[in-house]
Amino acid sequence: MPGSTGPFHAAVTGIGMVTAAGIGTQASWNLIRDPEGTAASEVPALEGNPAHIGCWIPGYDADKAIGRRKAWRYDRSSQLALTAAAEAVADSGLDPGEWDGTRVAVVLGSGIGGAGTWEKQHNVLLGDGPLNVSPLLIPMLAVNMSAGYVAMDHGARGPNFVTATACASGTTAIGMARELLRQGVCDVVITGGTEACLIPSIISGFSQMGALSKRQDTPRAASRPFDVDRDGFVPAEGAAVLVLERAADARARGARVYANLSGYGASADAHHATAPDPSGAGAELALRACLDDAGLAPDAVDHVNAHGTSTPLNDAAEAKLIRRVLGRRPAVTSIKGVVGHSLGAAGAIEAAVTALTVGEGVIPPTANLESQDPEIELDVVAKTARTAAVEVAVSNSFGFGGQNAVLAFSRA
Repeated sequence: MPGSTGPFHAAVTGIGMVTAAGIGTQASWNLIRDPEGTAASEVPALEGNPAHIGCWIPGYDADKAIGRRKAWRYDRSSQLALTAAAEAVADSGLDPGEWDGTRVAVVLGSGIGGAGTWEKQHNVLLGDGPLNVSPLLIPMLAVNMSAGYVAMDHGARGPNFVTATACASGTTAIGMARELLRQGVCDVVITGGTEACLIPSIISGFSQMGALSKRQDTPRAASRPFDVDRDGFVPAEGAAVLVLERAADARARGARVYANLSGYGASADAHHATAPDPSGAGAELALRACLDDAGLAPDAVDHVNAHGTSTPLNDAAEAKLIRRVLGRRPAVTSIKGVVGHSLGAAGAIEAAVTALTVGEGVIPPTANLESQDPEIELDVVAKTARTAAVEVAVSNSFGFGGQNAVLAFSRA
């Protein structure tokens, strides 16, 4: 609350996930912890493209998940967000029929928005003419609509917005959601990230810039964070949503708390459009700001859920940053070997997993890590999940444009 002193703790009381690892939090968490888990495969929508693999969600049925009347009017990114949000709110034990909607905010992150709709309707424009373009094009593609639709579903009439900081979008959203609680603007925030753009135009763009793995014939082995043979990321779709409340409010109502969100830091590299600053100076600002916000010393961190994209430059720069600021003590993992890189949703999915790690004391392994790059001098968890008491964990996210965002979670 305004005027309070000491670290501000936002309780994570609900989690919802829809990822290539599974539909629902438990299904996703199960595969992410599985030493053999990886969700990459051929993507039907990318058939014929030079880059044709990704982590998609083949079992997702929007008609069943959110109802046919909504599904046909929403882009897939909004469909996934609504599904994850419904699970998170139910998981929190809060009842939207009873809460004061004016005190409930929605803050989501998305890097691209309704790109699938945009591409589809552009093809209609070229093939059938402008009079056949859908009148729902704009509300389907606009990046803010996922948050708007979640608010409509849950009667959330407080602040409502979407953050777009590239692959840090979900992390930025969650950090800003905590700020709303700290400032007393609202009492509950539905927050996270969503992305669904496994479509030819977007994937071709990433491919042409050399960002994707070239292991197109072996999708399950393509994403290999921190491995000496890593060669690019595997694109993905997905969504994750957290319900945040003030820790004191959660305790007062006897809520189950996965973890406390205790710190947030953000910065810019001001270096390059797509490449990370190899020195990690900008990312270091975000990490140190996060620790300062949480009132934590670097040696308090037990675990790092790394951005870990499986690209040569990102993993090297992030490893140097972690080693320089936190040393070799923290156990490090990247879940992108399992769920791929879901762009604007990645930070939210990783935040959800970090909260689960703190709450359950289980650190997922880094999939496909066969031979750790000798220049990555970190304790990277691999081969099997590690049971450990995790009192403090940080989750890193970095994005194009030099965007950096870090969250700190602590045991409730």
